[in-house]
Amino acid sequence: MGILNVTPDSFYDGGRYTGPNAILARAETMLREGATILDIGGYSTRPQAPEVPVEEERQRVIPAIQAIRKAFPDCFISVDTFRANIAEEAINTGADIINDVSGGELDNAMFDTAGRLQVPYILMHMRGTPQNMNKLTDYEDIVLELVSYFEKKIYLLHAAGVKDIILDPGFGFAKTLDQNYELLRRLPDLALLGLPVLAGLSRKSMTYKLLDVPVSEALAGTIALNTIALMQGARILRVHDVKEAIQTIKLYTKSVG
Repeated sequence: MGILNVTPDSFYDGGRYTGPNAILARAETMLREGATILDIGGYSTRPQAPEVPVEEERQRVIPAIQAIRKAFPDCFISVDTFRANIAEEAINTGADIINDVSGGELDNAMFDTAGRLQVPYILMHMRGTPQNMNKLTDYEDIVLELVSYFEKKIYLLHAAGVKDIILDPGFGFAKTLDQNYELLRRLPDLALLGLPVLAGLSRKSMTYKLLDVPVSEALAGTIALNTIALMQGARILRVHDVKEAIQTIKLYTKSVG
């Protein structure tokens, strides 16, 4: 899954892809490098990110999806939003998947919307909002609490008619650096839920802070963590750097036969 943030303030690529030509050029590059899914987001969810009005998010996301769908009719598109109305318009515009960082917590219409639209739904774990999540990191056992969280959400999603669910443990969302690494070590525990797991580790603070490098120099660390995530059972890698992720996947796949 290639990340395409059409935002001015995302933590790594904010402001790079805000015009139609830049968006299409980036989409073409990621698809050529091997991306299976393009993830389009118009609301930065980095820690302490400012609130984005609904209409502003819509103006960022919907034209981008329209343009990408027209230019690349065969690609898969996910919309990265926690707002049900944005998700519905995106799907009707040409997106295929809803990627909700809030797991339905920030819009109680999201599960019913996903069920009615009959599209795959990426269920991520997060506490609070991007503005306050860094203060909500108190867990007795982070993995057991994530399993319990996912069990409840999966039940509600099935009740709403959602058939295809992908789990995202939410690395970096309401989790300390140590908690992120514990979660990565115990990622196979989420396999007990019987659903595919997405790992979003790309250039996150758990990499560059531990290595004491700027985010621009976090690619090598990202490759290392993506390799570990694959070894731990992740089925989808959400990345900024598609070419390197595809190379990682090829090498890992060959090594395990």
